[in-house]
Amino acid sequence: MQSGKITIPILGLMFLTVSVLAEDIPRTSQGKPDFNGVWQVLNSANYNLLAHSAKAAMAMQPGPFGEVPAKEVVALGAVGAVPAGMGVVENNHIPYLPESLLKQKENKANWLELDPEIKCYLPGVPRATYLPHPFQILQSGPSIFIAYEFAGATRNLLFEDPGEAPVDSWMGQSTATWDGDTLVVVVTGQNDQTWFDRSGNFHSEALVVTERYTLLNAHVMEYEAKIEDPKTFSEPWVIKMPVYRRVGADARLQQFKCVEFVEELLYGHLRKEPVNEVPENEEPKDHE
Repeated sequence: MQSGKITIPILGLMFLTVSVLAEDIPRTSQGKPDFNGVWQVLNSANYNLLAHSAKAAMAMQPGPFGEVPAKEVVALGAVGAVPAGMGVVENNHIPYLPESLLKQKENKANWLELDPEIKCYLPGVPRATYLPHPFQILQSGPSIFIAYEFAGATRNLLFEDPGEAPVDSWMGQSTATWDGDTLVVVVTGQNDQTWFDRSGNFHSEALVVTERYTLLNAHVMEYEAKIEDPKTFSEPWVIKMPVYRRVGADARLQQFKCVEFVEELLYGHLRKEPVNEVPENEEPKDHE
């Protein structure tokens, strides 16, 4: 009897605590969750959505006793290494169709030549969320706009469905609704040029991404994205991760308009005298 008398108030207190936490989120004047702010992930999903160990580099080549960094990246040393990650895919499995899995492996093997991030192409959705760059959500009344630091990418969330996207694009078309306190965004009309990560995980133009943004408290939200693409995957799959609100003086977007950073990579060979070209019969000089 005594234990029963003690249990009831404890359970009541637990219920009260959960209820308070559920309401302890910032809200707009319309009563909707307030997502305004600068947000950023703290994970290694951009290297690989799946669980992975740390390794010396993204680009590897056979060595005398195992793989070593490829010659193009060996000079980066630890800066070019890959940090370990627990993975963000539910069940740690991406259900590729057999032929698509072969392409993913080919993409991974040719990462330096094929990853659109290296060439500063717009990242697409959901990759824009977990790049190692912040993004800002601007929410005013029924309107929500997302600005990403990487390459100046942007998205306007449409709360009135305009129908099918008129043309495929890098960031697609985003149509939003509310499911209680969760912001749901369906992204269609993306082209097939973006990747999910640096490990060659990819999709076709049939991709449909259903995002769910849920505030857990004033500083953390849960991000979930369901991936559907019958041309590439045998069934839908889901990624999920926390995203953190940045605070302090650096809670703002800086400029990272990387197009100019890759001009030498993309067009340097067109110079009359290419800067990085080694003359015939001349060995490249070591940096002292």
